[in-house]
Amino acid sequence: MKHRMAAVLPTYLAIYVASYYTAFVLRCDFNVPPVVFDLFRYTLPIILAVKFVTCLGTGEWRRAFRYASLHDVQWVGIGATLAAVAIYITNLTVLRWMGIPIPRSVIVIDWGFTIMASALLRMSFRLYAESIKPLFRGSPFNPALIYGAKSEGVGILRAIQTGQTNFNVVGLIGGGPRKPRSIIAGVRVYSKHSSLTKLVNKTGARHLLVPGSVPGKELRELTRQCSKLDIKVHVIPGVQEIVGGRYRLSVREVTINDLLRRDPAELDLASIQNCLTGRRVLVTGAAGSIGSELCRQILDLDPACLVLVDQSEYGTFLFEQELRNRKQRSEKLHFVIADVTDRASMSQVFDRFQPEIVFHAAAYKHVPLMEENPREAVRNNIGGTKTVADLAAALPVERFVLISTDKAVRPTSIMGSTKLVAEKYVQTIAAQTTAQFVTVRFGNVLNSAGSVVPTFRRQIERGGPITVTHPEMTRFFMTIPEAVQLVLQAGAIGDSGDILILEMGEPVKILDLAQDMIALSGLKPHEDIDIVFSGIRPGEKLYEELFYLSEEGTKKVHDKIFRAQRDPSRLVGVLDDIATLEQAVETPQADIATDLRRIVRGYVDAETWTDDDLRSAA
Repeated sequence: MKHRMAAVLPTYLAIYVASYYTAFVLRCDFNVPPVVFDLFRYTLPIILAVKFVTCLGTGEWRRAFRYASLHDVQWVGIGATLAAVAIYITNLTVLRWMGIPIPRSVIVIDWGFTIMASALLRMSFRLYAESIKPLFRGSPFNPALIYGAKSEGVGILRAIQTGQTNFNVVGLIGGGPRKPRSIIAGVRVYSKHSSLTKLVNKTGARHLLVPGSVPGKELRELTRQCSKLDIKVHVIPGVQEIVGGRYRLSVREVTINDLLRRDPAELDLASIQNCLTGRRVLVTGAAGSIGSELCRQILDLDPACLVLVDQSEYGTFLFEQELRNRKQRSEKLHFVIADVTDRASMSQVFDRFQPEIVFHAAAYKHVPLMEENPREAVRNNIGGTKTVADLAAALPVERFVLISTDKAVRPTSIMGSTKLVAEKYVQTIAAQTTAQFVTVRFGNVLNSAGSVVPTFRRQIERGGPITVTHPEMTRFFMTIPEAVQLVLQAGAIGDSGDILILEMGEPVKILDLAQDMIALSGLKPHEDIDIVFSGIRPGEKLYEELFYLSEEGTKKVHDKIFRAQRDPSRLVGVLDDIATLEQAVETPQADIATDLRRIVRGYVDAETWTDDDLRSAA
């Protein structure tokens, strides 16, 4: 504060003296007689004192000159007006009593010149910082286009013009096709419908800056176009993420999460907090991709305690190190190494912690591996679910949430088949207990362990090739944080026996995903990195589904959550099937796979009834 006052005080002193004297000059038609000049000299100290006190009161010298804005100019006007009023009152009292009153026209002219000169001073600092100083900067400018000419795009432009960046904005993309081309802050606005190739050739842009709110589908198309034009795409976080000073531009590279971004879900936070805050919560598979994110988000909701169960010692150790850094909540954490198929071990966990809410995320999920190991798939995915669900029902807990998968819909794999049986068992238990047993079904999540994204990333780092099973292979994708948010929402609003299905958006071609990831790495598909087709692996389908025929057309219970149709009669025989599979675990691998497929075929056939069948059954 003292340093800034010492720097600007002489300048403001000159402005105030010059404004006051100019007022006398204009009042006297540029011919100031000696008696009027004496009046100027005698009253000047009082005028300066009033103005300096007003500046201190309005914080004029605390306002940064480098980032001058209309808001600052407003305060210049307010300060000058307050000073003029104070001078006028002083003129009517003190100066009139001293016999040296100032002409009222001088006070008005001085007020106007003070505002103009002070505002001009501030604007000159900004003009120098944004237009003159950059011309002498040693580092070269990077010509860039900004995608969007509304508030976010203009915000990025302002941040660049007032920040220390090497970008030179040569155009905004966002004008309508029928609107005349406009100019914002000296930058031309081009229509979104214009050819990107023509805009790049016309402006010479080498970078495209995209606001963080642009939908993933739109960003994917932009990235592909820019890749062909050798234009680099950057994502600019929202204004709430631009911190430091008035603005500080934060630029990051586009990630695969950006390309698959969807509109954010509107969550009913009250119902989620009511379900979890102050409750004892247990999560199985807590060191896995979904389980760990569940724990992070649950911990933010302030549970009474959080029990994290996983059979991986190393995974649990790493996750413990992460969560222990949250010192304010670490006393609520309990890390347990246990196998969900071990009834004695899990029984001790339930007896010790008495959980009120259980999220069962523990499962084997790798499709080709489970084709080779059906016994472990049945033992873990079905047997583990049965163990945890039985203990939850016996306690009883308030809510039990099973994490399922789209691979349980008309499954062709061992993994999907085991998850379908697990869904049926949870529905069966729901009919026999007062606790709320809910299943949440959704598709692939990005960056989960063993999934396609980290696999592609490793292949790119090795220089390729990227292996894609089939050119028409498609999958549903969702980011892990969004999936977990919706799992928590579904768990909070679901009724017992519900199968709640997350809205996954449009399916994405795996080939397109591979090409996008190559482009994001600054490389070109088929030139720098080859893409080879390895063929569909055992258990895989070309496309996944989220609904059975009996579930299609179901209504939403939330913006992005469907509730599947239920028919309790279809659950007859599930307990016998589970008993058959428990015995089959002791048989050769081929026998257990045969038994599993036979049982699941019956479930799938039962789910092919139509709405007419459902009405007639009712």
